[in-house]
Amino acid sequence: MTLSVQLVSPERILFEGEAQIVVARTIGGGDIAFETGHAPFLGALQVWPVVLRDETGTETRIASHGGFVQVADDRVIILSDVAELGPDIDVTRAQAALARAESALDTDADDAAATAALQRARTRLEVAGAA
Repeated sequence: MTLSVQLVSPERILFEGEAQIVVARTIGGGDIAFETGHAPFLGALQVWPVVLRDETGTETRIASHGGFVQVADDRVIILSDVAELGPDIDVTRAQAALARAESALDTDADDAAATAALQRARTRLEVAGAA
């Protein structure tokens, strides 16, 4: 038995299909894995990779930059502010964003915008397989 999964961003539906397990990181709750029969759940997502694993063990990794996850009746819906599939990520651009964020944090370690940019860049690079 599998979960019906839909990942939607404002631009488009990034993923629609089946998964054996979905792993995401929620704000204040840490990592959570959803499998068939999971209790209803609603949570806010951190900037972090979302992992979808099918019945063969193949993983689809998605860079999620916030949003919400809802689980009910073996259906997982992820509404993400911004999300990218690994093959769609511009690695050169993500590496440049990482360097800019690190430089800004060298100047001001308390720069919240730079800290957020650093996490987004790291997430994108991890999902792209370039971390």
